[in-house]
Amino acid sequence: MLGPHDGAESRHRTSAYPRDGMSPSSDPSPQQRPPSIDRLARSLADTGLPHPLLVDAARTAVAEVTAAGDPARAEPRARVLAEDTARALLTDVVNASGVLLHTNLGRAPWNPPMGDSRRYSTLEFDLASGSRGSRQNGAPALLARACSAEAAMVVNNCASAVLLVLAALAAGRGVAVSRGELVEIGGGFRIPDVMDQSGARLIEVGTTNRTRIEDFSSALASHADVALNLSVHQSNYRIDGFTETASVADLAELNVPVVADIGSGLLDTACPWLEDGPPVWLSGEPAARQTLEAGAALVTFSGDKLLGGPQAGIIAGQAELVAACAAHPLARALRPGSLVLRSLQDLALAYLARDGQNIPFWRMATTPVEELRARAERIAPELATDTVAVPGGGTLPGVEIPSAGLVLAGDRVAELRAGKPPLVARVADNATVLDLRTVHPDDDGMVAAAIAGLVHTSTPVDLKTHDGT
Repeated sequence: MLGPHDGAESRHRTSAYPRDGMSPSSDPSPQQRPPSIDRLARSLADTGLPHPLLVDAARTAVAEVTAAGDPARAEPRARVLAEDTARALLTDVVNASGVLLHTNLGRAPWNPPMGDSRRYSTLEFDLASGSRGSRQNGAPALLARACSAEAAMVVNNCASAVLLVLAALAAGRGVAVSRGELVEIGGGFRIPDVMDQSGARLIEVGTTNRTRIEDFSSALASHADVALNLSVHQSNYRIDGFTETASVADLAELNVPVVADIGSGLLDTACPWLEDGPPVWLSGEPAARQTLEAGAALVTFSGDKLLGGPQAGIIAGQAELVAACAAHPLARALRPGSLVLRSLQDLALAYLARDGQNIPFWRMATTPVEELRARAERIAPELATDTVAVPGGGTLPGVEIPSAGLVLAGDRVAELRAGKPPLVARVADNATVLDLRTVHPDDDGMVAAAIAGLVHTSTPVDLKTHDGT
């Protein structure tokens, strides 16, 4: 017989551990419980992601399916999350968009060998003396030689180059710029904002569509502290019609140093690295060599546009002014690392060797249309068509480059992007265009496989020329 204390103890155990009183049928079945986080994460190992990222995917999936009351969906949901994580990482893509300098795809396709990964580099080491050297003595010196400048230095992009030049040479003083050149570049960054951050004072000259040399002369007469005349190339837009601009040669006559931001990075108008000389579509584009010859004290330009290399900003021109920029405190904050400088070194050597075929951008940009047509016919003759490519990257606005490729009925770009590797195409006139000018010939087989993997690719389409976007 139970005494009063025994009964109390029994009642206490029942209330403290309610599962003891449950019937077997009320306990969740294995199918109703989500799997363990660790087991679920380990089941995703084939995705190639590190285990901590797989644990994140598993935890998120379990939380989602538990909240939805559907724990059986934990494993497929975790796999989707893991695959999404993997696809969000930087990866190679096949660019069939026809945009040669596609900003979202890294602009110029330059990825040279970077030496032996088991070893160090002479980034700031002088082998002759065994003492510290300068990272600005290698690639920058070669780029200076390639554009006939006295000296050059490299920073991390062209906006940085302009910022450093203004800060080093004009902080606290005026800089004259035409109102027609107060441009905004990608991401909402504007020349007036860059100048404000440099400590220089903007002096607006002329009007939006017409700025004469007399306007600059008047500005110099009205402002005694003008340190520079800044010329900014309208690389990502054009003003047509009733227009006038002051040339670099005219500005150089005013006895104030001229800094020309030529932006796109063409080294030489003559394109001596190309066997057939400059292509017709390059007409009118300013080049570093000729801008310096016209009297500019410095030029600034990008490394990943028409130069065809990695993201970088180059400052080239008079040695004294380049040295002043290199001595400014901002130079250290804006300096590039060994990977960029080694990459630019290889690029500069290709230019000096006049070997345009070893510069991917120029090889793609100058491939004859006949070769592109022949490749399209080999991939899928029923889909071959003429098309139009564009330089892109805020370079040569309005310029079109004859090209050829393949066209599919309807919008299939999302399906192509989902492939392995992803293939980036464009839509024009309710058709999907795969432009071969931006596709390396070695990737033609991948293009053919991607098309074959689509459903109903043989729907007839009007094979007219499809314009670039």
